[in-house]
Amino acid sequence: MVSGLWGKKIGMTQVFDENKVVPVTVLDVDHWIVTNIREKDRDGYNAVQVGRLRNRYTSQPFSPLWLKELKKYFSHIREIKVEDVTNFKVGKPVEFYLNMQPGDSVDVTGITTGRGFAGVVKRHGFSGPPGSHGSKMGKRPGSISHMRSQGKVIKGKRLPGHMGVQQRVVRGLEVVRIEPDKKIMLIKGSVPGKAGSLLFVRKA
Repeated sequence: MVSGLWGKKIGMTQVFDENKVVPVTVLDVDHWIVTNIREKDRDGYNAVQVGRLRNRYTSQPFSPLWLKELKKYFSHIREIKVEDVTNFKVGKPVEFYLNMQPGDSVDVTGITTGRGFAGVVKRHGFSGPPGSHGSKMGKRPGSISHMRSQGKVIKGKRLPGHMGVQQRVVRGLEVVRIEPDKKIMLIKGSVPGKAGSLLFVRKA
């Protein structure tokens, strides 16, 4: 049993399902190769270490020399927990997406898109001041509590600051389609992260 799989977000599009338009996120699940195997007797847990080949090496056959320079040949290295490691071999491609079927419910984990330094209207959804009657408040956050006179701010107060680049999970999404020939997966709805970012998909 595999806990999940890693994929690269290509972007969003839409497909037709029973004469209905369905918005989907496209994941590229190709070019993942086993680079190491973690065994419970030796490492304390069972897992498979997988690496995603850089684009310039995807057309080349696997070489054991790649394992000595992982950063040169692989753009990402990740581990996936498994119950049994006997069926895996270093250097072989992994196709964990074959364990999923259209209609399965999945949870998708990713890093949200970075938005830089954002104000309270963009970061927290504040409505802002009135648009008329001479308001000069602008987009300022307003009062920050009675403890301001003591030089303190209540913990958790919603204020301007860095927005995005946080790990988030979207639960209960549906697998719409899996295309083994193109090695892509279509998941209904939007997921965290920008195009080109890594996503971890596991069954809900």
